[in-house]
Amino acid sequence: MRPPKLDLNLFVVFEAIYDKRNLTRAAETLFITQPAVSNALARMRRAFDDPLFVSTPTGMVPTPLSENIIGRVREALQLLETSATEGDVFVPGASERTFRLSMPDLTEAILLPALGEMLQQQAPGMRIESYFTPRSEVAAALATGKIDFAIDVPLIDDPQLHQVPLGSDRYACMLRRDHPFPGDRLTMDDYLALGHIQVSSRRQGSGLVDAELHKLGRRRQLQMRVQHYMVAPLIALRTDLALTAPVQLLQRYDARILELPFPLAQLQWHLYWHRSGEQDQANRWVRGEVIRLMQAMTAAPAV
Repeated sequence: MRPPKLDLNLFVVFEAIYDKRNLTRAAETLFITQPAVSNALARMRRAFDDPLFVSTPTGMVPTPLSENIIGRVREALQLLETSATEGDVFVPGASERTFRLSMPDLTEAILLPALGEMLQQQAPGMRIESYFTPRSEVAAALATGKIDFAIDVPLIDDPQLHQVPLGSDRYACMLRRDHPFPGDRLTMDDYLALGHIQVSSRRQGSGLVDAELHKLGRRRQLQMRVQHYMVAPLIALRTDLALTAPVQLLQRYDARILELPFPLAQLQWHLYWHRSGEQDQANRWVRGEVIRLMQAMTAAPAV
């Protein structure tokens, strides 16, 4: 079925309704009235001969047709937005663009100080905003322009996204300088005798370290569970608890860093962006700088 020619603004409204699942919130997002959103939806329903969204107590639920076309609608809107700036010559020092990045707090701590310093020198008018986007929502957020880049482990597989490795880091164990453990090397028994801090944003469930220990038939003593990597070293510095984390984080603190007594896969970072931003000059410059900074830091010798 080929619908008649439609005002492109109708697809903007369509995407907002799909995203918000509510006509009033879609109107607020677009800075138009709710009747205008209702009118646009009615026009699209007539053109597609489909309700597109069904009103339920929990919100506007997309019909199968809406689910089928949303990906192409989002890609087309992103391409139109990108094409408006592609022809411009990009000058970092004159740019006032805002770029939105999704990354966990550990990556923020590693990347943003260096990125901020670089931008202050080369693109002082550019703005960076960092958010955390759940992995299951990254592809959609990149497609709709909610974020421009995402940094995550290499577990996101979507044909609409480009990705490049940013580097890797090994895990080690951190103890405070005056920790009662006397040695410079940890045996497995030493490691398991310590109390440990676990970092996880989930309320329950094991992480990489505990999963690996489980394979070996061993179990460590978890005495504290925290949401973010950035608070965990502060706890380790004031207690006898041990923290197992990437060396890039641990070496920022005046603490003892000991090798783990068992093998553990390295943490890997990948940079993701939507294919619609591939040729945008500002996007290319920013991602090039992110790649350069992260690869330089992860390639540096770890303490």
